[in-house]
Amino acid sequence: MNFTDRIRPTDKGITTYLDELVHLDFQIPTFQREVVWEKENVKKLWDSIYKFYPLGSILVWKTDIKLQNHRKIGGHKIADGEFNRSEYQYILDGQQRTTSLLTSLYGGTIEGQGGFDPTLYLDLAIEDKTETDDDSYKKRFLYWEEIDDRDGDFKWNIVRKNKFESGLIVKLLDIKNNFGDIERTIVENERENYKDYYHPIREQLRRLKQVLDNYRLSFIELKGIQVSEVCQIFERINQAGKPLDIFDIVVAKTFRPEADGDNGFYLRDYIDNFRKTNNSNFLHISNFDYLQIIAILIRQNIEYSGIWNITPRYLNDIKTEQIEKIWEPAQKAINKTFDFFENTLNLKGPQLIPYRYFYITIASYFYGNHDPDYDFLKKYFWFYSFHNDDLLSNTGDVNTHIQFLDKQKNNSEYEFNRFLIDKETLRNSSYSSKGRLSRAILSLYASKQPKDWKYTDRNVIVDNFFFSTDRPNLHHIFPTNYISQNPGNNILDNNSLMNIAYLTQITNLEISDKNPLIYIRDYDSNSDFEEAIKSHMLPYELLEWARLENMPVDALDQFIEKRVTLIIEELKRIMSGTNFEVLDTKEKS
Repeated sequence: MNFTDRIRPTDKGITTYLDELVHLDFQIPTFQREVVWEKENVKKLWDSIYKFYPLGSILVWKTDIKLQNHRKIGGHKIADGEFNRSEYQYILDGQQRTTSLLTSLYGGTIEGQGGFDPTLYLDLAIEDKTETDDDSYKKRFLYWEEIDDRDGDFKWNIVRKNKFESGLIVKLLDIKNNFGDIERTIVENERENYKDYYHPIREQLRRLKQVLDNYRLSFIELKGIQVSEVCQIFERINQAGKPLDIFDIVVAKTFRPEADGDNGFYLRDYIDNFRKTNNSNFLHISNFDYLQIIAILIRQNIEYSGIWNITPRYLNDIKTEQIEKIWEPAQKAINKTFDFFENTLNLKGPQLIPYRYFYITIASYFYGNHDPDYDFLKKYFWFYSFHNDDLLSNTGDVNTHIQFLDKQKNNSEYEFNRFLIDKETLRNSSYSSKGRLSRAILSLYASKQPKDWKYTDRNVIVDNFFFSTDRPNLHHIFPTNYISQNPGNNILDNNSLMNIAYLTQITNLEISDKNPLIYIRDYDSNSDFEEAIKSHMLPYELLEWARLENMPVDALDQFIEKRVTLIIEELKRIMSGTNFEVLDTKEKS
């Protein structure tokens, strides 16, 4: 196939397209979003067609891949249960227009609008007021509920009901299929004389017939294209809508309908039900994260699976029976992973996890592991979270990590490589950054289960809100406004994460922009405050300065330096036995 034939614009007559839908020539995949069907919008759609205005293209993917597809659109069956072909045509973008067009002609059912008939009628007596008339369509295109007078009970519909009985309001479908009968009824009308060929009523009827016969819909056909590229094309074309991702494709491909003795298989339900296991925030990681975890567990535990990586190219090859084979132990492994984050590391939500690939590597470690070593796992987590180099940023790194974890899991010899950390990088870690190191630092703070300063018997809940709001319950030890008004001889940025602590919102608001000497001294009256300070990994000098009611002119810089030292000492304790090397690139500058 020529490269230029892979993505080809084409067109098709509107009634031809609808007839092909009725004859099962197109499918709607399950990943298509639900139709938001609005009466007024359907009328506008037909008004555009009536005026021969162009509509947006319908995106169709032609492929030999069989997906799960909706067997009804607007109540119309568009695929048989045993539907098999050498080539399938999936509507990736255009379901909304397709549903509107199909139900306008052939009727059907609209979800959430029980009892409503979407069949569209045309009032031949309505003329355009001006060339730019944009309002008459409301009276030209009608639903039966706007015509039916309920035997005279709906007085506002009596006139239209009479016009319908006189043949002046007609079904769009009848114009398509029974044009001659409609015209004959109009010509033989006993109330009015419509025998003149050029009578406006007959001209209007002919205009609609010409529209139905000649209006062409635009299509973009994708053919000979892999799933991953289809997803990219869909997202770029449909920027205002929901992106199509590989998870949706896999859900559709692995679907198996219920049958005698078989409960069927629907991956989306599997994931959604798993999310209800408990109240952990980690259960709500993305569908794509779950899919990549599943892929790795299949690769690691099913021989000759064909799943060699976690890229869309290989995710697309996941089979239903492979997921079913690993699913029960996979759930246990994933739950243990989340439990490790939440109850061993004391991290209460996915916002703080430095690498999303940790979900994959640690779940692989827990899978089928009857004797996990939590001290080893903690060392692993902090080693790679804080290492000066990004060592878990791509799929190749994932493979290397799993091989390393498998050595410990299988009681083979293993050794951590040299750990490298740069003091200058810690000093300059940004409050506004959402990168890997920022998450690692905030995770370390959270793992110490910091106590509130005012109510020292309370843990500060840090599921944390740093990455979901601009100003969460994170407090500058040396407040921003205080430093701007009292710069002293400080050089370092007070927005460094070394100057940040978790506090409850009430305590944070109470402190506001106060001088640290003042608010620290106020809280120091609590006998447990010194222990609370330790839980935040804050240098003891801060408390000493407050008690002496005096601090050096470069207090912020000294504070940051001492907190950098505390963090490094804590990491050394956690990673004892590793080759731990500390750099300070500032000294070289």
